[in-house]
Amino acid sequence: MTGDAGALIRVEAVSVAYPVPGGRVQALSDLSLDVHRGEWLTIIGHNGSGKSTLAKLFNGLVIPGRGSVTVDGLSTANEAERKRIRQIVGMVFQDPENQIVATVVEEDVAFGPENLGLPRAEINERVADAMRRLEIEDLRQRAPHQLSGGQKQRVAIAGVIAMRPAVLVLDESTAMLDPSGRAEVLQAAQALHRDGVRVRVIGERQGLESDICALLSEAEELTRDNTRLNLVVAFNYGSRQEIANAAQRLAREVADGKRDPASIDADALGQYLDAPDIPDPDLIIRTSGEQRLSNFLMWQAAYSELVFVPVHWPDFDKAALESAIAEYGRRERRFGGLAAAKTGS
Repeated sequence: MTGDAGALIRVEAVSVAYPVPGGRVQALSDLSLDVHRGEWLTIIGHNGSGKSTLAKLFNGLVIPGRGSVTVDGLSTANEAERKRIRQIVGMVFQDPENQIVATVVEEDVAFGPENLGLPRAEINERVADAMRRLEIEDLRQRAPHQLSGGQKQRVAIAGVIAMRPAVLVLDESTAMLDPSGRAEVLQAAQALHRDGVRVRVIGERQGLESDICALLSEAEELTRDNTRLNLVVAFNYGSRQEIANAAQRLAREVADGKRDPASIDADALGQYLDAPDIPDPDLIIRTSGEQRLSNFLMWQAAYSELVFVPVHWPDFDKAALESAIAEYGRRERRFGGLAAAKTGS
């Protein structure tokens, strides 16, 4: 329903398109929608249908090329009003890594209320209430990078709830919490096996539920002998922690007298990363308009080409992939002259 004066969020004749090399990708076209206070609204659509784009319209993370979005009478196109809009509309992203900012769970949940300038007593009360609601009180002093994907998701949700917005937007935020998804992962692994794909998993498994660890190991074991293609899955992964884990292993060898410190070089450390036998990537494609690696493959990306695309995940489709690869193909790669010296080119 549209045109209701009592709507808390109003989307009117909105169109959104993202520029990509060689053209534009249309995410939404002439969409109108009203959201009312107290309403539970579910938006369903296939990958690339614009669900995430619509969610980001609600609090001004995406501004429409045509049409308008208002929240409680405030326009998202007005930069001066966006701070207030984002206090009204709280958003939880599909990937919790996009919004966890602190090194301790309790501090992360408190981050939003602290930025509202609330008194310390009220911040403490809100944090305690949010953590109780999400059943993460036992994680209070844990580091987020040590948590499982589902635990990180609950921390992200608690951080938004602690701000007590009038509207809570969840962009597929239960994706890491759904037990039925585990069976789907196994089915996907079996399909990959039939296609000759080897599955490799990088990331922290400590702290994950035992059945999830077993599922990951089963997928790797099932596809171990496949050679057609390697599919590397980053699950509960952080590059800083990966490098720290490798350094700790080397330090233990030195402490036990099994390694001479002088023997530690880049190659030695690289052998203790999560998948040392897989070549470093030639190309890394970063979606959602982010122009950073976001704690991903920082060691392996030393000589990778980077392509940044504005298309939001999971709206990233075949056309966007082909466009990014085409941009990569047009580049002339250089390695500081070292490769040229060896090849004579």
